[in-house]
Amino acid sequence: MEQKEGNDDADISSVMGFSGFGKKARTFDFQAIFEQTRRTAIERSQQVLEERLIEDHQKEQAGGSQPAKSSDAPRKAFLPRKPASSSSDSDSSGSDSDSDGGDIGPPLPPGFSTQGAKESDKGLMGPPLPPGFRTSKVAAADADDDADDDDDDDSDEDNKEEDDDNPVKKIPDTHEITLQHGSKTVSAMALDPSGARLVTGGYDYDVKFWDFAGMDTSLQAFRSLQPCECHQIRSLQYSNTGDVILVVAGNAQAKVLDRDGFNVMECVKGDQYIVDMANTKGHTAMLNSGCWHPKIKEEFLTCSNDGTVRTWDVNSEKKHKSVFKPRSYQGKRVIPTCCTYSRDGKLIAAGCQDGTIQIWDRNMSVHTKFHCRQAHTPGSDPSCLAFSYDGTTLASRGGDDTLKTWDIRNFKKPLNVATGLDSVFPMTDCCFSPDDKLLVTGTSVRKGEGNGKLVFFDRGTFQKVYTIDVTNASVVRCLWHPKLNQIMVGTGDGLARVYYDPVKSQRGAKLCVVKSNRKERQAETLTQDYIITPHALPMFREARQRSTRKQLEKDRLDPMKSHKPEPPVSGPGRGGRVAAHGGTLSSFIVKNIALDKTDDSNPREAILRHAKEASENPYWVAPAYTETQPEPLFAEESSEDEEADKEPEWKKRKI
Repeated sequence: MEQKEGNDDADISSVMGFSGFGKKARTFDFQAIFEQTRRTAIERSQQVLEERLIEDHQKEQAGGSQPAKSSDAPRKAFLPRKPASSSSDSDSSGSDSDSDGGDIGPPLPPGFSTQGAKESDKGLMGPPLPPGFRTSKVAAADADDDADDDDDDDSDEDNKEEDDDNPVKKIPDTHEITLQHGSKTVSAMALDPSGARLVTGGYDYDVKFWDFAGMDTSLQAFRSLQPCECHQIRSLQYSNTGDVILVVAGNAQAKVLDRDGFNVMECVKGDQYIVDMANTKGHTAMLNSGCWHPKIKEEFLTCSNDGTVRTWDVNSEKKHKSVFKPRSYQGKRVIPTCCTYSRDGKLIAAGCQDGTIQIWDRNMSVHTKFHCRQAHTPGSDPSCLAFSYDGTTLASRGGDDTLKTWDIRNFKKPLNVATGLDSVFPMTDCCFSPDDKLLVTGTSVRKGEGNGKLVFFDRGTFQKVYTIDVTNASVVRCLWHPKLNQIMVGTGDGLARVYYDPVKSQRGAKLCVVKSNRKERQAETLTQDYIITPHALPMFREARQRSTRKQLEKDRLDPMKSHKPEPPVSGPGRGGRVAAHGGTLSSFIVKNIALDKTDDSNPREAILRHAKEASENPYWVAPAYTETQPEPLFAEESSEDEEADKEPEWKKRKI
């Protein structure tokens, strides 16, 4: 069979015109190569060690020190062998090294450690040995070092494991930057999924856009707008793709903006005169909160004071998709103050004014799937609901100064409760850490009564494990971005603070703190482009610019190129321009007429003042009528009583 295959290959090669199908790959016997290398290394190391031992022995005899026990002992101690594979071999090697280590050479001087000797021995052994082969003494020294290194490695690994197990070590709070949003409360914050842009909204109706990659150390927002006019911003959130932003304000119509702040969609307003809110197309009262669906990028959720929770589609702005109506224990309408989706998007949760937490299946809008009647104190207005990343735990921040966690599989009573967390604002946040081991919330303070804090709780034990003093104002919003590993905090004094760690955090605030402020060069606007005209005559050819700075100085001195304004006119004026009070007609009138000090309170006297001059030197009207008109007679001035007596009876006023 093999002969037949060989004949076939020969036939094919002869037909196709080449001798073979390529060069045959070379084969290597790694075992033989390794054995040869091992023997060479052993021989070299043995030769070097023997020469070194002989030199040391001669030096000891010449110096008059105590000789070693025998010439064979050190030679036997330094013979190379394979590393110990069992505990007995390691013990024997350790005993040999211990017994031989104390007998060779003079005693060590005080303060000299054997570690240095071991290192020196290892450093003078000539060429490196192949893996797995060491001399006995060096093997013993290495064994001790390896034991120490193993201990150090074990301790380092233990420390690393402790750091990994301790979630407090992962909190990025070594550095911070402050973004000045305004002078009023920052009531809404949002980060896009990539962490490149931050959006803040506040009680001053403004929404500001911050780009970490485009900012420098001046930390200025690149855009500011008022999307909802004179309504406070209640909530902001990027969609799961980061291309649009949901804006929930104090009006009844939520808006969707693109990344640059341009309007994409506005929800329709419902009919406020219809009793059943399910029959209206939209909300009829102020909005409280809103969020995007975690899986469907076109769907979002809003809740309002009209007692409904509605889902919307970006592509259909004329009507909502579905309506959820939370009810109290008596079946009456209750106002939802916060709402959210679960991590998988199948559940919709709402916290209501009566202290209840109601959860619906997204596809079944009538009856609740989970309902806790006494989650928080009635009338306390829960401010935030947040699902954990594993989707099994729900955290609720109540207006009754509590923070609670719930297992949605057993929703009757809370898992843990933390009290004494002051909350003044109706949008105080809580969120989970990216590793799902910590729960974070902020505290509120009255003006001048302390500092607002960011408090961290262990999710399992619910112990307060860490606290950050933020500022002397309330902490309203908090975000912990999983990709950036940075914490964003919105405060009651109009600031947005970003906490980060240069080692544990990525991008975000680290991009802008390393950029220096850009300086604008105003003089560059004066420069004119140099026009190259190779075929122009020498008398029309422009001289080539050698220095831009000199040209800038020349252009600055030229009043035409620098657009220098004309200086004010001094003196009586020239060229149609009036001095002293400006060059406009109005200024001239103000100076000559409006500021005239002559008293024109009696217009008759003002006219008769020119009568004598007009009669003696007539110029306009009088010469034309001198022949035809009689001599004018003017009535003499009399008092008002005399004029009243001269009036006829029928003109007198009846008293």
